Amino acid sequence: MDQQFFKNIEKKTGVNMKDIFELANSLQNANFSDEKTVRQVVKRVAQIANRRVPKELEDQIVKTIVHSGKQIDFNTIANMLNNKK
Repeated sequence: MDQQFFKNIEKKTGVNMKDIFELANSLQNANFSDEKTVRQVVKRVAQIANRRVPKELEDQIVKTIVHSGKQIDFNTIANMLNNKK
């Protein structure tokens, strides 16, 4: 993709694309049935998005992901964070 495209996204969101790519790579082989792994991913997404995630919301996200048994991508977690403002 065009480098300017990513620079525009960084400017609009304030999120470093390098961080996004690193997170996306870590999600590819992550074990989403492991609670510890899921908590680490949720915390990393919150850190990248510069959002505070209350413990109750973190627990809800982790429970949903671990019990669903499905692979989760960055958009899924980001949407969960954005929907719980």
